Amino acid sequence: MFSHLDPVFLARAQFAFTVAYHITFPAFTIGLASWLAVVEWRWLKTGNPLYEQIYRMWVKIFAVTFGMGVVTGVVLSYQFGTNWSVFSDKVGSVLGPLLGYEVLTAFFLEASFLGIMLFGWNRVSRKMHFAATVIVAVGTLISAFWILSANSWMQTPAGFREGADGLLYPTNWIQVIFNPSFPYRFIHMVTGAYLTTAFVVGGIGGYYLWRGLHVKHARIMLGMAMIMAIFVAPMQLLFGDLHGLNTFTHQPVKVAAMEGIWETERGAALRLFAWPDQIQERNRFEISIPKLSSFILTHDFNGEVKGLKSWPRGDRPPVGVVFWTFRLMVGLGMLMIATGLIALVLHFKKQLFSTRWFHLWCVAMTPAGFVAVVAGWFVTEVGRQPFIVFNVLRTAETISPVSAGPIAISLTAFVITYGLVFTAGAYYILKLIGKGPESNEEDAYGSHGVKQPPLVTDLAAGTGGKDV
Repeated sequence: MFSHLDPVFLARAQFAFTVAYHITFPAFTIGLASWLAVVEWRWLKTGNPLYEQIYRMWVKIFAVTFGMGVVTGVVLSYQFGTNWSVFSDKVGSVLGPLLGYEVLTAFFLEASFLGIMLFGWNRVSRKMHFAATVIVAVGTLISAFWILSANSWMQTPAGFREGADGLLYPTNWIQVIFNPSFPYRFIHMVTGAYLTTAFVVGGIGGYYLWRGLHVKHARIMLGMAMIMAIFVAPMQLLFGDLHGLNTFTHQPVKVAAMEGIWETERGAALRLFAWPDQIQERNRFEISIPKLSSFILTHDFNGEVKGLKSWPRGDRPPVGVVFWTFRLMVGLGMLMIATGLIALVLHFKKQLFSTRWFHLWCVAMTPAGFVAVVAGWFVTEVGRQPFIVFNVLRTAETISPVSAGPIAISLTAFVITYGLVFTAGAYYILKLIGKGPESNEEDAYGSHGVKQPPLVTDLAAGTGGKDV
Protein backbone atom coordinates (compact mmCIF):
# COMPACT_ATOMS: atom_id res chain seq x y z
CA MET A 1 0.00 0.00 0.00
CA PHE A 2 2.81 2.41 0.89
CA SER A 3 5.54 0.87 -1.28
CA HIS A 4 5.44 3.74 -3.77
CA LEU A 5 6.07 6.37 -1.08
CA ASP A 6 9.53 7.73 -0.24
CA PRO A 7 10.46 6.97 3.40
CA VAL A 8 12.91 9.89 3.50
CA PHE A 9 10.20 12.33 2.42
CA LEU A 10 7.71 10.87 4.92
CA ALA A 11 10.23 11.00 7.77
CA ARG A 12 11.04 14.60 6.91
CA ALA A 13 7.33 15.44 6.64
CA GLN A 14 6.65 13.86 10.01
CA PHE A 15 9.44 15.79 11.73
CA ALA A 16 8.43 18.99 9.93
CA PHE A 17 4.85 18.61 11.10
CA THR A 18 5.71 17.85 14.72
CA VAL A 19 8.42 20.50 15.05
CA ALA A 20 6.29 23.19 13.35
CA TYR A 21 3.46 22.34 15.74
CA HIS A 22 5.80 22.25 18.76
CA ILE A 23 7.72 25.46 18.06
CA THR A 24 4.59 27.58 18.39
CA PHE A 25 4.40 26.77 22.11
CA PRO A 26 7.99 27.67 23.12
CA ALA A 27 7.78 30.74 20.89
CA PHE A 28 4.82 31.86 23.00
CA THR A 29 5.97 30.75 26.46
CA ILE A 30 9.44 32.30 26.14
CA GLY A 31 7.91 35.72 25.65
CA LEU A 32 4.95 35.16 27.96
CA ALA A 33 7.13 34.15 30.92
CA SER A 34 9.19 37.33 30.61
CA TRP A 35 6.06 39.45 30.19
CA LEU A 36 4.50 37.87 33.29
CA ALA A 37 7.65 38.79 35.23
CA VAL A 38 7.26 42.41 34.10
CA VAL A 39 3.55 42.42 34.99
CA GLU A 40 4.21 41.04 38.47
CA TRP A 41 7.03 43.53 38.98
CA ARG A 42 4.64 46.36 38.09
CA TRP A 43 2.13 44.99 40.57
CA LEU A 44 4.70 44.81 43.36
CA LYS A 45 6.00 48.29 42.56
CA THR A 46 2.66 50.08 42.22
CA GLY A 47 0.27 47.97 44.26
CA ASN A 48 -2.24 48.32 41.42
CA PRO A 49 -4.54 45.26 41.57
CA LEU A 50 -5.10 45.42 37.79
CA TYR A 51 -1.63 43.99 37.25
CA GLU A 52 -2.27 41.15 39.68
CA GLN A 53 -5.56 40.30 37.95
CA ILE A 54 -3.88 40.35 34.52
CA TYR A 55 -1.12 38.10 35.85
CA ARG A 56 -3.60 35.59 37.27
CA MET A 57 -5.39 35.35 33.94
CA TRP A 58 -2.30 34.95 31.79
CA VAL A 59 -0.43 32.57 34.09
CA LYS A 60 -3.22 30.03 33.50
CA ILE A 61 -2.75 30.42 29.76
CA PHE A 62 1.01 30.04 30.28
CA ALA A 63 0.47 26.78 32.16
CA VAL A 64 -1.65 25.30 29.36
CA THR A 65 0.78 26.27 26.60
CA PHE A 66 3.78 25.15 28.67
CA GLY A 67 2.20 21.73 29.16
CA MET A 68 1.35 21.38 25.48
CA GLY A 69 4.90 22.39 24.61
CA VAL A 70 6.35 19.70 26.87
CA VAL A 71 4.13 16.97 25.44
CA THR A 72 4.83 17.87 21.82
CA GLY A 73 8.56 18.30 22.50
CA VAL A 74 8.95 14.80 23.93
CA VAL A 75 7.71 13.35 20.65
CA LEU A 76 10.59 14.97 18.77
CA SER A 77 13.21 13.14 20.82
CA TYR A 78 11.53 9.79 20.10
CA GLN A 79 11.74 10.46 16.37
CA PHE A 80 15.53 10.64 16.64
CA GLY A 81 15.42 6.97 17.55
CA THR A 82 12.58 5.76 15.35
CA ASN A 83 13.16 7.63 12.09
CA TRP A 84 16.66 9.08 12.39
CA SER A 85 18.70 6.47 14.24
CA VAL A 86 21.67 6.76 11.87
CA PHE A 87 21.75 10.50 12.44
CA SER A 88 21.57 10.00 16.21
CA ASP A 89 24.43 7.52 16.04
CA LYS A 90 26.65 9.78 13.95
CA VAL A 91 26.15 13.05 15.84
CA GLY A 92 25.16 11.78 19.28
CA SER A 93 28.53 12.65 20.81
CA VAL A 94 28.05 16.30 19.76
CA LEU A 95 24.32 16.96 20.05
CA GLY A 96 23.52 14.55 22.89
CA PRO A 97 25.23 16.63 25.61
CA LEU A 98 23.68 19.87 24.31
CA LEU A 99 20.17 18.43 24.51
CA GLY A 100 20.97 16.89 27.89
CA TYR A 101 22.13 20.24 29.24
CA GLU A 102 18.82 21.74 28.13
CA VAL A 103 16.93 19.29 30.33
CA LEU A 104 19.27 19.61 33.31
CA THR A 105 19.68 23.39 33.33
CA ALA A 106 16.37 24.60 31.95
CA PHE A 107 13.47 22.15 31.97
CA PHE A 108 13.93 21.04 35.59
CA LEU A 109 14.23 24.71 36.58
CA GLU A 110 11.05 25.69 34.76
CA ALA A 111 9.04 22.69 35.96
CA SER A 112 10.09 23.16 39.60
CA PHE A 113 9.17 26.82 39.93
CA LEU A 114 6.10 26.66 37.70
CA GLY A 115 4.29 25.09 40.64
CA ILE A 116 5.02 28.15 42.78
CA MET A 117 3.81 30.43 40.00
CA LEU A 118 0.51 28.57 39.80
CA PHE A 119 -0.15 27.50 43.37
CA GLY A 120 2.08 29.71 45.49
CA TRP A 121 -0.47 32.45 46.15
CA ASN A 122 -0.96 32.80 49.95
CA ARG A 123 1.67 30.09 50.47
CA VAL A 124 4.86 32.03 49.79
CA SER A 125 5.76 35.69 50.13
CA ARG A 126 5.26 38.19 47.32
CA LYS A 127 9.00 38.36 46.70
CA MET A 128 9.32 34.59 46.58
CA HIS A 129 6.46 34.34 44.12
CA PHE A 130 8.04 37.03 41.95
CA ALA A 131 11.39 35.21 42.16
CA ALA A 132 9.69 32.03 40.94
CA THR A 133 8.26 33.90 37.95
CA VAL A 134 11.67 35.37 37.11
CA ILE A 135 13.34 31.96 37.45
CA VAL A 136 10.83 30.38 35.07
CA ALA A 137 11.41 33.22 32.60
CA VAL A 138 15.17 32.70 32.84
CA GLY A 139 14.64 28.97 32.42
CA THR A 140 12.82 29.48 29.13
CA LEU A 141 15.75 31.54 27.85
CA ILE A 142 18.26 28.90 28.96
CA SER A 143 16.19 26.27 27.16
CA ALA A 144 16.22 28.38 24.00
CA PHE A 145 20.00 28.79 24.39
CA TRP A 146 20.72 25.06 24.25
CA ILE A 147 18.15 24.17 21.60
CA LEU A 148 19.29 27.01 19.34
CA SER A 149 22.92 26.06 19.91
CA ALA A 150 22.23 22.47 18.80
CA ASN A 151 20.22 23.56 15.78
CA SER A 152 22.76 26.21 14.81
CA TRP A 153 25.54 23.64 14.94
CA MET A 154 23.64 21.64 12.33
CA GLN A 155 23.58 24.78 10.18
CA THR A 156 27.19 25.88 10.73
CA PRO A 157 29.04 22.90 12.27
CA ALA A 158 32.30 23.68 14.08
CA GLY A 159 34.58 22.22 16.76
CA PHE A 160 34.31 18.56 15.70
CA ARG A 161 36.16 15.81 13.85
CA GLU A 162 35.06 12.72 11.97
CA GLY A 163 36.44 9.51 13.44
CA ALA A 164 37.61 6.46 11.56
CA ASP A 165 34.26 4.85 12.41
CA GLY A 166 32.40 7.60 10.57
CA LEU A 167 31.04 9.16 13.75
CA LEU A 168 31.43 12.84 14.66
CA TYR A 169 33.25 13.76 17.86
CA PRO A 170 33.60 17.15 19.59
CA THR A 171 37.08 18.65 19.73
CA ASN A 172 36.23 22.10 21.11
CA TRP A 173 33.02 22.60 23.08
CA ILE A 174 33.23 26.38 22.92
CA GLN A 175 33.27 26.20 19.12
CA VAL A 176 30.45 23.63 19.15
CA ILE A 177 28.20 25.71 21.40
CA PHE A 178 29.08 29.14 20.04
CA ASN A 179 29.21 28.08 16.40
CA PRO A 180 29.25 30.83 13.74
CA SER A 181 25.48 31.21 13.33
CA PHE A 182 24.40 30.68 16.95
CA PRO A 183 24.53 34.27 18.30
CA TYR A 184 22.49 35.60 15.38
CA ARG A 185 20.01 32.74 15.41
CA PHE A 186 19.53 32.92 19.19
CA ILE A 187 18.77 36.64 19.38
CA HIS A 188 16.60 36.47 16.25
CA MET A 189 14.52 33.62 17.72
CA VAL A 190 14.17 35.11 21.20
CA THR A 191 13.15 38.48 19.77
CA GLY A 192 10.64 36.69 17.56
CA ALA A 193 9.23 34.96 20.65
CA TYR A 194 8.82 38.30 22.44
CA LEU A 195 7.01 39.75 19.44
CA THR A 196 4.81 36.67 19.21
CA THR A 197 3.69 37.17 22.79
CA ALA A 198 3.31 40.93 22.33
CA PHE A 199 0.91 40.55 19.42
CA VAL A 200 -1.13 37.88 21.20
CA VAL A 201 -1.46 40.08 24.28
CA GLY A 202 -2.13 43.12 22.10
CA GLY A 203 -4.71 41.23 20.10
CA ILE A 204 -6.59 40.14 23.22
CA GLY A 205 -6.37 43.68 24.62
CA GLY A 206 -7.67 45.04 21.32
CA TYR A 207 -10.54 42.55 21.39
CA TYR A 208 -11.56 43.59 24.89
CA LEU A 209 -11.46 47.28 23.94
CA TRP A 210 -13.45 46.66 20.77
CA ARG A 211 -16.10 44.80 22.78
CA GLY A 212 -15.97 47.23 25.72
CA LEU A 213 -14.91 44.45 28.12
CA HIS A 214 -12.32 44.66 30.93
CA VAL A 215 -11.38 48.10 29.62
CA LYS A 216 -8.86 49.01 32.32
CA HIS A 217 -7.07 45.68 31.97
CA ALA A 218 -7.24 45.88 28.17
CA ARG A 219 -5.54 49.28 28.13
CA ILE A 220 -2.60 47.86 30.05
CA MET A 221 -2.38 44.83 27.75
CA LEU A 222 -2.59 46.82 24.53
CA GLY A 223 -0.28 49.55 25.79
CA MET A 224 2.47 47.15 26.90
CA ALA A 225 2.14 45.16 23.67
CA MET A 226 2.48 48.27 21.54
CA ILE A 227 5.63 49.29 23.43
CA MET A 228 7.15 46.04 22.17
CA ALA A 229 5.85 46.68 18.65
CA ILE A 230 7.26 50.22 18.62
CA PHE A 231 10.74 49.38 19.89
CA VAL A 232 11.37 45.66 19.36
CA ALA A 233 9.86 45.10 15.90
CA PRO A 234 12.35 47.50 14.22
CA MET A 235 15.16 45.89 16.24
CA GLN A 236 14.09 42.51 14.86
CA LEU A 237 14.57 43.91 11.35
CA LEU A 238 18.15 44.77 12.28
CA PHE A 239 18.75 41.38 13.90
CA GLY A 240 17.29 39.67 10.85
CA ASP A 241 19.62 41.62 8.59
CA LEU A 242 22.65 40.59 10.66
CA HIS A 243 21.44 36.99 10.62
CA GLY A 244 21.03 37.18 6.85
CA LEU A 245 24.56 38.50 6.39
CA ASN A 246 25.87 35.63 8.52
CA THR A 247 23.90 33.15 6.42
CA PHE A 248 25.24 34.76 3.25
CA THR A 249 28.76 34.06 4.53
CA HIS A 250 28.26 30.48 5.72
CA GLN A 251 25.29 29.19 3.68
CA PRO A 252 25.24 31.20 0.45
CA VAL A 253 23.15 28.57 -1.37
CA LYS A 254 20.36 29.12 1.17
CA VAL A 255 20.47 32.86 0.54
CA ALA A 256 20.36 32.28 -3.22
CA ALA A 257 17.17 30.25 -2.70
CA MET A 258 15.71 32.91 -0.38
CA GLU A 259 16.34 35.56 -3.04
CA GLY A 260 15.41 33.39 -6.02
CA ILE A 261 18.71 34.12 -7.78
CA TRP A 262 19.75 31.52 -10.38
CA GLU A 263 22.67 33.19 -12.15
CA THR A 264 25.62 34.73 -10.35
CA GLU A 265 25.08 38.47 -10.61
CA ARG A 266 26.72 41.76 -9.83
CA GLY A 267 24.11 44.31 -8.88
CA ALA A 268 21.59 41.54 -8.16
CA ALA A 269 17.97 42.64 -8.09
CA LEU A 270 15.63 42.04 -5.17
CA ARG A 271 12.82 39.78 -6.33
CA LEU A 272 9.66 41.03 -4.69
CA PHE A 273 7.55 38.45 -6.49
CA ALA A 274 8.46 35.45 -8.59
CA TRP A 275 7.51 31.85 -9.22
CA PRO A 276 10.74 29.82 -9.02
CA ASP A 277 10.88 26.99 -11.56
CA GLN A 278 13.45 24.51 -10.24
CA ILE A 279 13.26 22.27 -13.29
CA GLN A 280 13.97 24.99 -15.85
CA GLU A 281 16.22 26.90 -13.39
CA ARG A 282 14.53 30.25 -13.79
CA ASN A 283 11.81 32.46 -12.30
CA ARG A 284 8.41 33.04 -13.82
CA PHE A 285 6.37 36.22 -13.40
CA GLU A 286 9.25 38.09 -11.82
CA ILE A 287 8.87 41.55 -10.27
CA SER A 288 12.12 42.97 -8.93
CA ILE A 289 13.95 46.10 -7.76
CA PRO A 290 17.33 46.50 -9.51
CA LYS A 291 20.51 46.08 -7.44
CA LEU A 292 18.74 46.07 -4.09
CA SER A 293 19.59 42.45 -3.21
CA SER A 294 23.30 43.12 -3.74
CA PHE A 295 23.09 46.21 -1.57
CA ILE A 296 21.35 44.34 1.27
CA LEU A 297 23.71 41.37 1.18
CA THR A 298 27.02 43.07 0.39
CA HIS A 299 26.30 46.73 1.21
CA ASP A 300 27.40 47.48 -2.34
CA PHE A 301 24.94 48.10 -5.16
CA ASN A 302 27.33 46.26 -7.54
CA GLY A 303 28.29 43.48 -5.11
CA GLU A 304 28.40 39.90 -6.37
CA VAL A 305 25.76 37.39 -5.30
CA LYS A 306 26.20 33.76 -6.29
CA GLY A 307 23.28 32.16 -8.08
CA LEU A 308 21.85 28.71 -7.52
CA LYS A 309 23.51 27.42 -10.68
CA SER A 310 26.85 27.77 -8.88
CA TRP A 311 25.96 24.54 -7.04
CA PRO A 312 25.06 21.13 -8.49
CA ARG A 313 21.34 20.41 -8.70
CA GLY A 314 21.68 17.80 -5.97
CA ASP A 315 23.09 20.36 -3.52
CA ARG A 316 20.31 22.93 -3.86
CA PRO A 317 17.37 23.27 -1.44
CA PRO A 318 13.74 23.27 -2.61
CA VAL A 319 13.72 26.83 -3.92
CA GLY A 320 10.00 27.55 -4.00
CA VAL A 321 9.41 26.70 -0.34
CA VAL A 322 12.39 28.73 0.87
CA PHE A 323 11.59 31.68 -1.40
CA TRP A 324 7.96 32.05 -0.33
CA THR A 325 8.30 31.29 3.38
CA PHE A 326 11.06 33.89 3.57
CA ARG A 327 8.75 36.49 2.04
CA LEU A 328 5.95 35.50 4.39
CA MET A 329 8.23 35.99 7.39
CA VAL A 330 9.58 39.33 6.20
CA GLY A 331 6.12 40.56 5.17
CA LEU A 332 4.69 39.84 8.61
CA GLY A 333 7.67 41.56 10.20
CA MET A 334 6.95 44.67 8.16
CA LEU A 335 3.30 44.57 9.26
CA MET A 336 4.46 44.40 12.88
CA ILE A 337 6.65 47.47 12.39
CA ALA A 338 3.75 49.27 10.70
CA THR A 339 1.49 48.36 13.64
CA GLY A 340 3.98 49.89 16.05
CA LEU A 341 4.23 53.07 14.01
CA ILE A 342 0.45 53.43 13.84
CA ALA A 343 0.23 52.87 17.59
CA LEU A 344 2.83 55.58 18.18
CA VAL A 345 0.87 58.06 16.04
CA LEU A 346 -2.39 57.19 17.81
CA HIS A 347 -0.71 57.54 21.19
CA PHE A 348 0.44 61.08 20.44
CA LYS A 349 -3.05 61.87 19.16
CA LYS A 350 -4.53 60.47 22.41
CA GLN A 351 -6.55 57.96 20.38
CA LEU A 352 -4.76 54.65 20.99
CA PHE A 353 -7.50 53.30 23.25
CA SER A 354 -10.47 54.74 21.36
CA THR A 355 -9.68 53.86 17.70
CA ARG A 356 -11.87 50.84 17.05
CA TRP A 357 -10.48 49.98 13.62
CA PHE A 358 -7.00 49.75 15.14
CA HIS A 359 -8.30 47.42 17.83
CA LEU A 360 -9.71 45.15 15.11
CA TRP A 361 -6.37 45.35 13.29
CA CYS A 362 -4.61 44.18 16.46
CA VAL A 363 -7.05 41.27 16.69
CA ALA A 364 -6.24 40.34 13.09
CA MET A 365 -2.50 40.49 13.91
CA THR A 366 -2.83 38.10 16.88
CA PRO A 367 -1.45 35.02 15.01
CA ALA A 368 1.19 37.02 13.09
CA GLY A 369 4.05 36.05 15.39
CA PHE A 370 3.23 32.33 15.25
CA VAL A 371 3.06 32.34 11.47
CA ALA A 372 6.30 34.32 11.16
CA VAL A 373 8.16 31.95 13.52
CA VAL A 374 7.00 28.84 11.66
CA ALA A 375 7.83 30.45 8.32
CA GLY A 376 11.29 31.34 9.61
CA TRP A 377 11.88 27.76 10.71
CA PHE A 378 10.88 26.52 7.27
CA VAL A 379 13.40 28.90 5.72
CA THR A 380 16.08 27.65 8.10
CA GLU A 381 15.42 23.92 7.88
CA VAL A 382 14.31 23.52 4.26
CA GLY A 383 17.06 25.91 3.17
CA ARG A 384 19.67 23.57 4.69
CA GLN A 385 18.60 20.65 2.52
CA PRO A 386 19.77 18.26 1.17
CA PHE A 387 22.05 18.25 4.24
CA ILE A 388 21.00 17.46 7.78
CA VAL A 389 24.37 18.77 9.00
CA PHE A 390 25.30 21.37 6.44
CA ASN A 391 28.00 20.17 4.04
CA VAL A 392 28.78 17.24 6.38
CA LEU A 393 25.89 14.76 6.42
CA ARG A 394 23.15 14.34 3.83
CA THR A 395 19.62 13.87 5.10
CA ALA A 396 18.97 10.78 2.96
CA GLU A 397 22.02 9.04 4.45
CA THR A 398 20.89 9.40 8.09
CA ILE A 399 17.40 7.88 8.09
CA SER A 400 16.61 4.71 10.02
CA PRO A 401 16.27 1.46 8.05
CA VAL A 402 12.48 1.61 8.09
CA SER A 403 9.93 1.31 5.32
CA ALA A 404 7.43 3.94 4.31
CA GLY A 405 4.40 2.16 5.80
CA PRO A 406 5.11 2.60 9.53
CA ILE A 407 6.16 6.22 9.01
CA ALA A 408 2.99 7.00 7.06
CA ILE A 409 0.82 5.38 9.73
CA SER A 410 2.54 7.22 12.59
CA LEU A 411 2.37 10.51 10.66
CA THR A 412 -1.38 10.04 10.24
CA ALA A 413 -1.70 9.27 13.96
CA PHE A 414 0.26 12.40 14.83
CA VAL A 415 -1.94 14.59 12.65
CA ILE A 416 -5.12 13.24 14.27
CA THR A 417 -3.78 13.28 17.83
CA TYR A 418 -2.21 16.71 17.56
CA GLY A 419 -5.39 18.04 16.02
CA LEU A 420 -7.39 16.80 19.01
CA VAL A 421 -4.83 18.11 21.52
CA PHE A 422 -4.68 21.50 19.83
CA THR A 423 -8.45 21.75 19.66
CA ALA A 424 -8.83 20.93 23.35
CA GLY A 425 -6.03 23.30 24.39
CA ALA A 426 -7.28 26.11 22.16
CA TYR A 427 -10.82 25.67 23.47
CA TYR A 428 -9.67 25.97 27.08
CA ILE A 429 -7.48 28.99 26.34
CA LEU A 430 -10.35 30.70 24.53
CA LYS A 431 -12.56 30.02 27.56
CA LEU A 432 -9.96 31.71 29.78
CA ILE A 433 -9.78 34.67 27.41
CA GLY A 434 -13.57 34.86 27.27
CA LYS A 435 -13.71 34.90 31.06
CA GLY A 436 -11.05 37.60 31.22
CA PRO A 437 -9.35 39.02 34.32
CA GLU A 438 -11.39 38.54 37.48
CA SER A 439 -11.58 42.15 38.59
CA ASN A 440 -13.86 41.45 41.52
CA GLU A 441 -11.59 38.80 42.99
CA GLU A 442 -10.08 39.66 46.38
CA ASP A 443 -6.33 40.23 46.10
CA ALA A 444 -4.48 37.29 47.63
CA TYR A 445 -2.18 39.72 49.42
CA GLY A 446 -4.82 42.23 50.46
CA SER A 447 -3.77 45.05 48.11
CA HIS A 448 -7.33 46.19 47.35
CA GLY A 449 -8.21 49.53 48.80
CA VAL A 450 -4.63 50.79 48.77
CA LYS A 451 -4.17 54.18 47.17
CA GLN A 452 -2.42 53.50 43.86
CA PRO A 453 0.57 55.57 42.68
CA PRO A 454 0.60 56.81 39.08
CA LEU A 455 1.78 54.31 36.50
CA VAL A 456 5.09 54.65 34.72
CA THR A 457 3.85 55.72 31.33
CA ASP A 458 0.55 56.68 29.79
CA LEU A 459 1.16 54.22 26.98
CA ALA A 460 1.77 51.23 29.24
CA ALA A 461 -0.99 52.07 31.70
CA GLY A 462 -3.64 53.26 29.30
CA THR A 463 -4.27 56.55 31.08
CA GLY A 464 -3.31 58.79 28.19
CA GLY A 465 -6.12 58.00 25.77
CA LYS A 466 -9.74 59.00 25.59
CA ASP A 467 -12.32 56.88 27.33
CA VAL A 468 -13.53 53.96 25.31
